Amino acid sequence: MKKEEKEAEKEPFSLKKEIISWITILVSAALIALFLNSCIIANSRVPTGSMESTIMAHDRVIGSRLSYLFHDPERGDIAIFHFPDDPTGKTYYVKRVIGLPGETVDITDGQVLINGEPLDEPYLNEPMDVDTPLHFEVPEGCYFMMGDNRNFSYDARYWENHYVSKDQIIAKVLFRYYPNISWLDD
Repeated sequence: MKKEEKEAEKEPFSLKKEIISWITILVSAALIALFLNSCIIANSRVPTGSMESTIMAHDRVIGSRLSYLFHDPERGDIAIFHFPDDPTGKTYYVKRVIGLPGETVDITDGQVLINGEPLDEPYLNEPMDVDTPLHFEVPEGCYFMMGDNRNFSYDARYWENHYVSKDQIIAKVLFRYYPNISWLDD
C-alpha cells in the first residue's frame, strides 16, 4: 500500500471535522447565492395576469441585472423595475418597455402610436379598450411601461408617475420558470 492510503485508513472519523466541513459548504453556497441574486440575476414573481399571455399570473421570472449596465432598455424588452408610485422602493413590477426616452406615446382607438407611427405588437391577444385618447411625452432618461394584457393591466397609463427612470430598472427578464419554463423572445 502507498503511504497516503495507509494514512487515510488510520485517520479516525471526526464528527467535529465533518460538521465544520458541512457548515463551510453551506455558508459558501449561501454567499454565492446572495452574490448572484444581488449582482447578477433578479428573481421575481408576477402576482397578476397583467402580462398574460407572455407571462401568466403567479409565474416566476429570472432577469439579468447586467443587461442594462452596458446597454439601454429597448422597446419590447420585459423589465423588472421599482414601481414609481411606491416611495419605499420595495414594490417591483414586471412590464414591457413601450416608450423610449424623448418619444411620444399616443393611445387612440386601441392602438399604440410611437411618434405618430403604429406600434406592431404581436404579443397582444386582444384589442385594447380605450375610452378616451391618451398622450404621453417620455422624458429623457425615462421609459413608458405597459402590460401585455392591456385591458387588465395596471400600468403607466394609470400611475401617478407615468414614467420609469433608468435607475429604477433592475433587470431584463430572460425567462419564466414556474410553473412553466419558457425563454422569452428578444
